[in-house]
Amino acid sequence: MADRYIEVSLVKRGVHCTAKLLDDRAPITCEAVWNALPLGSDVYHAKYARNEIYTLLPAFAPAEPPLENPTVTPIPGDLCYFSFSGTQLGTQSYGYSDTSGVQAGTPVIDLALFYERNNLLLNGDVGWVPGIVWGQVVEGLEAMAEACNDLWRAGALGETLSFRKS
Repeated sequence: MADRYIEVSLVKRGVHCTAKLLDDRAPITCEAVWNALPLGSDVYHAKYARNEIYTLLPAFAPAEPPLENPTVTPIPGDLCYFSFSGTQLGTQSYGYSDTSGVQAGTPVIDLALFYERNNLLLNGDVGWVPGIVWGQVVEGLEAMAEACNDLWRAGALGETLSFRKS
């Protein structure tokens, strides 16, 4: 199979990076994401995992991918896939609005980009939260990291995290 690439962007800030899909390590997840592209929605900056931005989406795979190529210590440039039930994210402590799609009983997919070192996927409410590493940024991470830091400091309101085929 030929290498596949996607563009990950912060739309309002006009910044993007290019990521290679890790078809050899997470083939089922890569296929599910690829077939669902383009994807995007409001962006959030992590509270617990540190240097992460992500978007929350309704489930889009015909069947949930298994936990392939898992990690609890993502590195800069990792794209991760998480699947949560609405009850896992639906508490007030997470701060999602009624328009975020987070509801009890509804599966929620979290597509994330890790942009800097020292991340640990440990959540005080549920413990370890392994993610599926399905992509790796190969170009543009420095500019994206700068924009992610701006998002952390200036706020995410009105910003969209987008994934599309390159």
